Amino acid sequence: MRVGVVERLWRYPVKSMLGEELRTAGVSERGIDGDRGRALVDVAGGRVVSAKNPRLWAGMLGFTAVLTADGVAVSGPDGRAVGERELSELLGRLVRLVDEPPPGALLERAVPEEVLAHGVEAEVAVTVNGLGRAAPGGTFFDFAPLHLVTTSTLDAVPAEAERYRPNLVIRTEGEGFVENAWVGREVRIGPDLRIRVLVPTPRCAVPTLAHGELPRSMAALKALAEQNRLVPMEGMPALPCAGVYAQVVEPGAVTVGDAVELC
Repeated sequence: MRVGVVERLWRYPVKSMLGEELRTAGVSERGIDGDRGRALVDVAGGRVVSAKNPRLWAGMLGFTAVLTADGVAVSGPDGRAVGERELSELLGRLVRLVDEPPPGALLERAVPEEVLAHGVEAEVAVTVNGLGRAAPGGTFFDFAPLHLVTTSTLDAVPAEAERYRPNLVIRTEGEGFVENAWVGREVRIGPDLRIRVLVPTPRCAVPTLAHGELPRSMAALKALAEQNRLVPMEGMPALPCAGVYAQVVEPGAVTVGDAVELC
């Protein structure tokens, strides 16, 4: 059953930085080619840098990472190329860029309700999480290698797609949060790519933050807390959700305009 078409496509070569919008890309079990292939590590604490702890790392969303023939190029808020030294200076903490997670890699996630209550700069409770329970080893995904969100959901919030950092935006019809019903189903995208939708995507503080030229927006999280609070998986509390996580069943290519069908 056809449920929509691919409207937009992104990859994020460095975790928690702005990424690059694409017209087409290959997709393997590791997700979009080149997606979340690198991350910064906080030298002092040894943890993976993530804007999920905005008090420390909200500034990550002022940097942009793109893939090049030589690897990854990172530019700062003013558009100039930056390396590790400049990143450390601008972020105010010593960091290093890595392409493999350190042993036992962990990251910090601010409790979203506390961020809503006290603001992104407040010192709020954080949870400490591992990486990629549903992703191949050696990657920097939070949970699974693909993240989808529909235009129905974005229209319901409403908010810009960039705030939720999806790989795929699917143009759909109908009321908001239609992708909730895809959980547990397989989805074919274009002629070859086949994925399995796993769970709703729980949201953190990241949608509320400034993303490049997009200003802060507490409404991007508050609306989800009011409209789409779900239990993503057994053992978790009800959390504000938008979009879904997925694994790759059959690799292939994805191109803007591809049909999206529930299997």
